[in-house]
Amino acid sequence: MDIDARGPRFGAAVTTVVLAVVLITRSPWLLAWQTLAFALGTAGGVGRSPYGWVFRAVVRPRLGPPTEFEAPQPPRFAQAVGLGFAGLGLIGFALGPDWLGPAATGAALAAAFLNAAFGYCLGCEMYLLVRRATVRAE
Repeated sequence: MDIDARGPRFGAAVTTVVLAVVLITRSPWLLAWQTLAFALGTAGGVGRSPYGWVFRAVVRPRLGPPTEFEAPQPPRFAQAVGLGFAGLGLIGFALGPDWLGPAATGAALAAAFLNAAFGYCLGCEMYLLVRRATVRAE
């Protein structure tokens, strides 16, 4: 079943703010929260992430009906990519090297910002490339 395309974009906007605050404060605890949010979005789909829940319960009822839908697999894959970068960021902030935390967090922030500001989901595009490559390889 396809999902309301506004949901993942809302989640990306919240993620952008959270990751920007992580970079400013260098808070491993806040990055741990974002890592958990990515993990829940990866495991259950974007609707099961905390930001998906907020969108569904608070934001969507205040909007008109959706006009654009998308398959749930690409945003879920994007959550997994975000999880990988957030996990690397956590390792960097907790154990080092000193550059790894900000670099990995910054990469995740850049991808989230692209989705939030322009509707361009980098992880979704990666999903489509992987799908095309695996279909051709069969």
